[in-house]
Amino acid sequence: MLALCLAMSVAHGEVIGTMTPAQPLTEARIAAVPAAERAAWRDYLERSRALMAADKAALETERRGGAAPVVRAAQLKGDDGMPLDRPAAWYASAEAQHVADNIVSYQTPAGGWGKNVNRNGPVRQRGEHYAQVDDHPGGGVVARPGGWSYVGTIDNGATTTELRFLARVQAAAPAEAYRNAFVKGIGYLLNAQYPNGGYPQVYPLEGGYHDAVTFNDHAVAEVVEVLGSVATRQGDYAFVPAELAARAAAARDRTVRMIVATQIVAGSVRTGWCQQHDALTLAPVGARNFEPVALSTAESARLLMLLMAEPSPSPDIVAAIDAGTAWLKRVAVHDVAWTGKGAEGRKLVPQPGAGPLWSRYYDIATMRPIFGDRDRTIHTDVNELSVERRNGYAWYGTGPAAALARYDRWKSQR
Repeated sequence: MLALCLAMSVAHGEVIGTMTPAQPLTEARIAAVPAAERAAWRDYLERSRALMAADKAALETERRGGAAPVVRAAQLKGDDGMPLDRPAAWYASAEAQHVADNIVSYQTPAGGWGKNVNRNGPVRQRGEHYAQVDDHPGGGVVARPGGWSYVGTIDNGATTTELRFLARVQAAAPAEAYRNAFVKGIGYLLNAQYPNGGYPQVYPLEGGYHDAVTFNDHAVAEVVEVLGSVATRQGDYAFVPAELAARAAAARDRTVRMIVATQIVAGSVRTGWCQQHDALTLAPVGARNFEPVALSTAESARLLMLLMAEPSPSPDIVAAIDAGTAWLKRVAVHDVAWTGKGAEGRKLVPQPGAGPLWSRYYDIATMRPIFGDRDRTIHTDVNELSVERRNGYAWYGTGPAAALARYDRWKSQR
């Protein structure tokens, strides 16, 4: 049935609305939450602002009395220089320790890291920005010259990957500098956690959609996994102080409860999750111009994998897993293919017997695939998007199949 509906929508695509940007976390919005919750949220906002001010002041102090060093451009795509799959002995090598030294040098005073950086590069020089610069047209992915963007983030594996790598090197070549940076980085994650268990994409808070609870690109899921590893105090994490491990365990559990609470209910049926949820209300929100409010299959599949890894899942978690996987099965698309980049750009075309595929986004009310363009328009036909957006975003994929396969094994073991 979904394949038939999809074919009809491709033939008769329409613009069904425009994307509404997410709201930042502000005092005015906090004033509208229940009175008993306001103090915690106000404290959070004040702490965030104080940490950003301290980060900026530290950089300004370093630059005082001299010219700022040239800031390197971001490595927007490619190797991040932090492999996590090498033999244990490699992490004691000079090469690995150089990467760890780079990581330590770029840690912000607040304890986080920027993104899209190859950590094989030289260590940070005094006065150099904590985050790399993106000057390409339409940029802003990381800090611009004179700007302050993504200076501390969990986006694109940032901070969580640095922490994992430091733990590996610390286990193979123990050093106080690595231990201290790791502990500070876990403190950063604990500070960044919202009172309701969620995490913003950027911390200290940057505003806009960056303040939303961010499942996009598996940001929250990776934080949960790092905190869970810290809580065990085993293997690479045996050096973690017991008190910090206990705090990490509590933070992890709060986030897992938040994940279950944010699963979208449509027509009294649990479904999946959105890329972003509002920091205060946990309601679905949009992000970039082409990322509307919608159920997101990639993020939902990743969260389901995370929940299935729970050693003793509660009834609520089991129900969330059962419902989420059932939803993924319902919205799978068959008999169509997502083509490569030809002269006319990527397109969705009929192909009998193909599939299953999943659209990146599904409308919450209708469960039809939807697609966003740069001008914030929301479409029902991916082929009607601008060529730049069709080619530049993963509108269809097969990723959820892995979660469904894992579910079959998980269910058989219960």
